[in-house]
Amino acid sequence: MSTNCSESVNILAKEAHYNNVDEDIKVVFKKMALIMKYIDSMHHYMDKYGDPRTKDWPMMSSPFHTLGICLGYVYLVKVLGPKLMENRKPFQLKNTLIVYNLFQVIFSSWLFYECLMGGWWGEYSFRCQPVDHSTSGRAMRIGISGWLTGHYNFRCQPVDYSNHPSTLRMVHACWWYYFSKFTEFFDTIFFVMRKKTSQVTTLHVIHHGVMPMSVWFGVKFTPGGHSTFFGLLNTAVHIVMYSYYLFAAMGPQYQKYLWWKKYLTGLQMVQFVLIMLHAFQLLFIDCNYPKAFVWWIGMHAVMFFFLFKEFYKQSYAGKKRSEQSKANGSVTSEKKNDDADTNGR
Repeated sequence: MSTNCSESVNILAKEAHYNNVDEDIKVVFKKMALIMKYIDSMHHYMDKYGDPRTKDWPMMSSPFHTLGICLGYVYLVKVLGPKLMENRKPFQLKNTLIVYNLFQVIFSSWLFYECLMGGWWGEYSFRCQPVDHSTSGRAMRIGISGWLTGHYNFRCQPVDYSNHPSTLRMVHACWWYYFSKFTEFFDTIFFVMRKKTSQVTTLHVIHHGVMPMSVWFGVKFTPGGHSTFFGLLNTAVHIVMYSYYLFAAMGPQYQKYLWWKKYLTGLQMVQFVLIMLHAFQLLFIDCNYPKAFVWWIGMHAVMFFFLFKEFYKQSYAGKKRSEQSKANGSVTSEKKNDDADTNGR
């Protein structure tokens, strides 16, 4: 379709040139032709190098669908949502939050299990795991399944592009992990509906807004292999995280059981360190895995580590200093930090 559009724009541009059309319009047509030519070349690259097993899956034909949704999410939670809620009372969403967080716990648990059974339980190597490009059942299932079955290697796990059942299981898991990133948008939407605008932080929006686009490339080109270790860890952390949110949403009587909140942020930072180490080790060993994705995953982990580190310092280190000042009889105007990453309070 894009090729036909490009040809049509080129024809219009030529007609505009020969029919003495206004110069500004000619420039517009030429720019449109260049843009369409770029889109055509990008689609050609996608078709040539993308994994044929996921080519016709929902949202996999082009990155623009995912990009559009991500940009729409940012606009909704930073501009449109707060404006719509400006003169409205906050929504009371206790039951909705309980159901939502319970769903996320179950969904994350299922993803974790599938990634394990797809390779990491026994077939995957934790050092280098290539991508399995087959259409087998295991490959088409979710990412974590490979890590716990002993099929994956932690040092080097190339991508398996075969159609083996276990390989296909991992591929399916990767797509569902990608889909889960969209469901997590509701974390922020619920903040906006409850007028918790202080909790819609830069860290929160970047973290949620970037992830679907990042995971899309993995599902398009390398659905399986080494990079699925990231999904394995991330779903495990999300089981813990959404369990916390679930108890927080159930009311004040459960607050005494949530003393470990700051350790949850620490767990997230440990996750990013492990992802960094696991990804960057492939820069020093020979493994049949794309180096571009090594840098892509590793640098994402670096970025999120420092963003979460800064959040941790502001939320807990600053709070501790404030409490020490009060204990020494000092007067402070520092406002007590709110639970900026808790959707259930």
